[in-house]
Amino acid sequence: MESDENILVSKLIKKDGDAFKMLFDTHKDKIYNTVLGFVQNAGDAEDITQEVFIEIFESVKGFRGGSKLSTWIYRISVTKSLDYLRAKKRKKRFAIFTSLFGEKQELIHDPPDFKHPGIKMENTELAAFLFKAMDLLPQNQKIAFTLNKIENLSYTEICEVMNISLSSVESLMHRAKSNLKKTLGEYYKS
Repeated sequence: MESDENILVSKLIKKDGDAFKMLFDTHKDKIYNTVLGFVQNAGDAEDITQEVFIEIFESVKGFRGGSKLSTWIYRISVTKSLDYLRAKKRKKRFAIFTSLFGEKQELIHDPPDFKHPGIKMENTELAAFLFKAMDLLPQNQKIAFTLNKIENLSYTEICEVMNISLSSVESLMHRAKSNLKKTLGEYYKS
């Protein structure tokens, strides 16, 4: 007997609109929150979430079923988020060479500090610093930490999403926590 997931994938491959709507309704919040944890901007997270669904729609025929559909979707979400951040960093670097000032001669600067919508008002300053500290982590540590602490994925699920061993995930989490502890310790000292 075919599983519900296999039936859904079969329908998605056939470009079934109802199946795609069901997939969208089931996964939109998870994808948005995952992306938001990386890009830290609500508008950008919405755009990337749309890109993720477009990618799913266009490439579902390549889904081999070696992992759960949700794991495959997380992989796409993380990849799209990291691609966006790399492109943003390249643009920022290139903008420095072209000009330090915008069209109206105003100084170009980063947008205001990110405020995650799930953070209580009294914790926004600490949360903003935590997200800044997370941005300082090496990429794999940031991915593992975000998936575990923000998306509440288990270490086993992170193994599947990142396509690495359990011991690698444990090591990444240990190093991420260690690095964050150092960075946050400096914050509390000042």
